[in-house]
Amino acid sequence: MYKFIFLFSFVFFLGLQWQGYGQNSHNAKKSVKVFILAGQSNMEGHGLIKGRPDQKGTLEKLIKNPKASKNLKTLANSNGEWKTRDDVWISWLNKNGKLTVGGYAGRGSIGPELGFGWVLGDYLKEPVILLKFGPGGTSLAGPWRPPSSGPKDGEARGDKIGSQYDHLVNKTKNIMSNLDKYFPKLKGSRLEIAGFGWHQGWNDGCNMKDSKEYKQNLINFIKDVRRDLNVDDLPFVIAGSGFGGWEQSIDRRLMIINSQKSVTEIPELKGSTRYVETRDFFRDGSVSPRPIRYHWCCNAETYWLIGESMGKSMIEILKKK
Repeated sequence: MYKFIFLFSFVFFLGLQWQGYGQNSHNAKKSVKVFILAGQSNMEGHGLIKGRPDQKGTLEKLIKNPKASKNLKTLANSNGEWKTRDDVWISWLNKNGKLTVGGYAGRGSIGPELGFGWVLGDYLKEPVILLKFGPGGTSLAGPWRPPSSGPKDGEARGDKIGSQYDHLVNKTKNIMSNLDKYFPKLKGSRLEIAGFGWHQGWNDGCNMKDSKEYKQNLINFIKDVRRDLNVDDLPFVIAGSGFGGWEQSIDRRLMIINSQKSVTEIPELKGSTRYVETRDFFRDGSVSPRPIRYHWCCNAETYWLIGESMGKSMIEILKKK
């Protein structure tokens, strides 16, 4: 009888130990969702956080403005200090850390990463990593040129042709293979590339030739990224180049916008891509820090709304998947 009780207790104890081991192993291999954000200076972000007393449209003024997006108020705590997310991480240039206001965009500014990361962080149970690429003045026809588009005007790939595309693929693979180096606190996690956000188009819209080939270049870009990162049907969200708002009338600018939208409507990409209309988010110079349309007049609400809408569109695709 005593032998039976001892044997039963021993087996029960081993079962508890094995169960605990399984739980610890599962925690050590928790899943982390990785999202890539790419484009040119408008992905880099120039939404001014703090400006002169006479400047409108800065983030500090907008969170106190009852007419501004109410969601902006979630960025600060009751003491007026900017919050830092413990569940959303970001890599930008040579800086890696937790997502907060500033530090991961142009100097003293925010970009689409803020709204995008906030929305995805609230929606997903898993931690999120944002890999952001946004070098200014780069076209899809030039530095972002996908391999499938071939040479540009007879010039082979090099510093000016395809260099940013190649950098994105190589840097992404490097981070995925060396998580401990970039995000030590996430050591042991299992990474999954879950989505891609694209906000770009100004430079291509500066000449007719690049504008005309933008649609095919964007199709090639989506397919090549999926192939080179080995993620079939990787969700893509494309934020339109809506600079100037609904009053925009330049044919090249409208051609870029129409190309961005139409790419998401072709049968083979329709289910896994979304177009984000951004013309509603344009705020002109009279209510913005600076009257420069190519940087959305540096209006912080515009950059927040673009990122937030990109995040919501990404969630739509993820729900269907």
